[in-house]
Amino acid sequence: MLIVIISLIVAILALVLMAYTIKERILPVSQGSKRMHEISGYIKNGAMTFIASEYKFIVAFVVIVSILISIFLDFRIMICYILGSAFSMLTGFIGMRTATEANSRCANEAMEGGTNSALKLAFAGGSVMGYAVTGLGFSGLLICYLIFRDPAIVMGYSLGASSVALFARVGGGIYTKAADLGADLVGKVEAGIPEDDPRNPAVIADNVGDNVGDVAGMGADLFESYAGAIISAITLGLVSYGDAGLNFTLLLVTVGILASLVASFLFTSKNHRDPQKALMMTIYVSGAIVLIAAVILSFAYFGNIRAALAIITGIIVGIAIGLLTEVYTSDKFRFVQNIAEESKTGVATNIIAGLSTGMLSSVFPIILISLGIIAAYWADGVFGIALSAVGMLSTTATTVSVDAYGPITDNAGGIAEMAALPSEVRDITDELDSIGNTTAAIGKGFAIGSAALTALSLFVTYSETLNLESISILDSHVVAGMFVGGMLPFLFTALTMNSVGKAATQMIEEVRRQFRNDPGLLEGTSNPDYQRCIEISTSASLKEMILPGVLAIIVPIFVGLVFGPQSLGGLLAGALVTGVLMAIFMSNAGGAWDNAKKYIETLDGENGKGSDAHKAAVVGDTVGDPFKDTSGPSLNILIKLMTVVSVICAGLFI
Repeated sequence: MLIVIISLIVAILALVLMAYTIKERILPVSQGSKRMHEISGYIKNGAMTFIASEYKFIVAFVVIVSILISIFLDFRIMICYILGSAFSMLTGFIGMRTATEANSRCANEAMEGGTNSALKLAFAGGSVMGYAVTGLGFSGLLICYLIFRDPAIVMGYSLGASSVALFARVGGGIYTKAADLGADLVGKVEAGIPEDDPRNPAVIADNVGDNVGDVAGMGADLFESYAGAIISAITLGLVSYGDAGLNFTLLLVTVGILASLVASFLFTSKNHRDPQKALMMTIYVSGAIVLIAAVILSFAYFGNIRAALAIITGIIVGIAIGLLTEVYTSDKFRFVQNIAEESKTGVATNIIAGLSTGMLSSVFPIILISLGIIAAYWADGVFGIALSAVGMLSTTATTVSVDAYGPITDNAGGIAEMAALPSEVRDITDELDSIGNTTAAIGKGFAIGSAALTALSLFVTYSETLNLESISILDSHVVAGMFVGGMLPFLFTALTMNSVGKAATQMIEEVRRQFRNDPGLLEGTSNPDYQRCIEISTSASLKEMILPGVLAIIVPIFVGLVFGPQSLGGLLAGALVTGVLMAIFMSNAGGAWDNAKKYIETLDGENGKGSDAHKAAVVGDTVGDPFKDTSGPSLNILIKLMTVVSVICAGLFI
């Protein structure tokens, strides 16, 4: 019990540092000119409008599910479910609100203090989300464990986190991509005006989308991965080693938080000549600290290095997938450059090159995940698989900090453009934003790898809960379940992509209407109706996110009740395989299309910005946007949510 208390204190320490960062390192910084303050206010109000509307729906959903849990399962699970939901929503709110406070301040720091000042401000804004995810995620889980002392009950906390994460990712993803498509296709392609031009009616909604999708949605995603991996490791650790397994897991997570705090301190304590190297160094430093601690704790608790090897496997696989993601999505490498080259012959060849790159990018990550699973199981059995997921997520505070930094610099660039700041300011924000694309690739690598390992460890927990010794693919019910499970990610993707298309159609028509009815917009003599575009994205995203979210919960319960636990096991296995493949393919294809467009924009001459190749690349980028920011990331949550639902409801299927 002492270990639980120590872990809780460290989790609270992360929250204290979060509050300190907001109060002392972000809010005191000037927001810049009146115009910068005004634009930031538009973004902030739009984000708050969306989050308030989204949370009203989520609260209603949580209330309904809580009642059903108390009736059919256990009142104690309901309490954990509510706490997990509440802490996840609170995390998203804090991170998103801080990001909207940091954007104009980052732009102003770029103007007054240069690259280093803007870099540190953006990282501070991102670190708030990192502290919130780990501090709230871990402390809430520990509170549930202190009260109930039963991992099966605490699994309700993970269910709450997963429920919120799915709606946050899908809703935020639909919002941001509807706005992005409207801003790009009408503003850039049809009207021929620059990105983030204040004459574009969808430009504020586009910047709002960066916060509700890439900050709040991403934070909720990693919050539920973090909670799910820890609970699964605790469950399997207790089964394998008793209290030693529990204490080892908790101390490992605790060290991960402390390691992230150390890395953050080292980053902010000095100036950096190479921003990308500095950001990557935070990941490497925190990871190295966890590796050393894992070896020490493994010998201390188990007298061998086996548990540490499983953790090392997870960290190596996560970093390797992230680096591979950069290879396929960065314009430094031939894959993105090839897409840019293919764009010279039109949209069709751009799309073909992007699709093939995304498909090819799934090969080596899947091989790495497979080898990681084998190595982790060899090291420490099923507990090793869970530990590899925890190892990958142990430095979540650092990963999220580096990931959330990106949308802040992106918004800062937009504010610089709309406030007509000197071109040198936009050069700084563009450089930092470009680095953010690379760091985001690392974050996506961890998200995809951890999703696969967390879902697999939860799948093992499901089997342990029902005492299933094996799930045979020679059983017709299992095979049927596998096919249905393999189909679900495709159905889910179709629904979310179609939702983006519907919402984007409304946005495009609205932007065209404003340009058509008010010629003064393009002349710069009148102001766009930004609020109308924000309302369209908000309404469309909330309406369209319901069906995909409900399916993830209803389908596994239906299959388990009607066809039994073996068939449900097949369904989870099928969804895991195709879900991970689709997530890698869509995320990397979208990232490659995006950076191919940006690569073309750096070229001079007839193949550069404004050329036919550029127009084709813009279309490819708009196709890739829902790939990488809506459907792809949501699949990670889908496979975990279905598995968590299956674990919690396992008793109903016997």
